[in-house]
Amino acid sequence: MDPVNALLAGVVAGLAIAVPLGAIGVLLITEGIRRGHASAAAAAFGVASVDLAYATLALLAGSLVTALLAGHERPVTLAAALVLLAIGVHGLVTSLRSPSFAPVAGQESKDGRSLRSAYWRFMGLTAVNPLTALYFIALAAGLGGRIEGAAHGSLFVIGMFTGSLAWQLVLGLGGAALGPRLGPGVRRATAAIGYGVVILLSGAVAANALTA
Repeated sequence: MDPVNALLAGVVAGLAIAVPLGAIGVLLITEGIRRGHASAAAAAFGVASVDLAYATLALLAGSLVTALLAGHERPVTLAAALVLLAIGVHGLVTSLRSPSFAPVAGQESKDGRSLRSAYWRFMGLTAVNPLTALYFIALAAGLGGRIEGAAHGSLFVIGMFTGSLAWQLVLGLGGAALGPRLGPGVRRATAAIGYGVVILLSGAVAANALTA
């Protein structure tokens, strides 16, 4: 695989995991609506950072990771589904109790602590997302020895990060652009719907694991 193809393969892999709208995508949109552009961008970098770490792990120790997780996919997925359920329930309760949220234009929070919080929070959410983990297990198995050499591997990982980050920014900043145009009631309802979708997704993930 030549350098250009290695880079493009990474971009495609990053988009492949990022574009299908799942729990993390819904939460990114909600983050943008609730807290504005800066927080949404920090959250997007948090998601892409986990994808970067997983891509590196898949590249360096793909066969080992696949062997270690073989036969344990069901309990890992069920545990992660429970985490997603807890996140969804907590967010739903918080959004219903909140009288109002989402900054108006020019008043969004940009302090370092809030941005670091968004970054680390979305890193954690992505790390426990079962669909992310399963995707990279499949990626590790599929890569095999197709990408050889540190240079090609680095290009693949850079492409992976770039593709993932680009789409996460689209979701988060799209939500941030929409937020100030919505009234308090609509913003609250939108957040409640978003977290409700996360709850439904956690149920779907658990059901698939139990019936697999």
